[in-house]
Amino acid sequence: MKLLDRLPRESGGEYALRTIKENIISLELAPGSQISENELAAEMGLSRTPVREALMELAKVKIVDIQPQKKSTIPLIDYDMVEESRFMRDLLECAVVALDCEMAAPADLERLRENVRLQTLYLDDFYSGQLMALDNQFHQLLFEIAKKSQVYALMDNISIHFDRVRTMALSSVKSSKIVQDHAALVDLIGQRDASAARALMEKHLNRYDIDAAALRTAYPQYFK
Repeated sequence: MKLLDRLPRESGGEYALRTIKENIISLELAPGSQISENELAAEMGLSRTPVREALMELAKVKIVDIQPQKKSTIPLIDYDMVEESRFMRDLLECAVVALDCEMAAPADLERLRENVRLQTLYLDDFYSGQLMALDNQFHQLLFEIAKKSQVYALMDNISIHFDRVRTMALSSVKSSKIVQDHAALVDLIGQRDASAARALMEKHLNRYDIDAAALRTAYPQYFK
């Protein structure tokens, strides 16, 4: 498991949740693998209580299967859950990008463009981990610009099912279309073209389903 740096004033429970979640999304804790509360606590230098709380929180969104007196399991990928997650993102992100077309200031557009420049840089040498982080940051910035940061935080918990597929898409398909979409979205926001921005966002979020067959071929052991 990859350990993250603990943030200032971050509680043990918050750190455990963030670390376990990141490892599930990055597939370090792979679909179908078993995890031990004791082992996780030892690796993170925490007591069992914050780890247990983090696992219970993740169990609420069905990304951890807790079995009493046994090791917990990271479930295999269920495309029904992926679709639910993406459905939610479709509704929220299409609405948010339309708001961005009304609310984005020049400084906001520059922040988005800088993010896309970095994505292009990492795409050239293909660093999938950095690309995933920048992809997440790009979408989070869209919510911040629309003054909907709390909505992003709520969405982020459920979108973990979708995020595992995004990780595999970036790693196996290696498509530049995702970064191209981001660049085009910034241009449309700058042009205040809400209708075109919404349409592109919907297309963008559906790219991961288009690659479903390729993902199942590359990672057959990860799917139900």
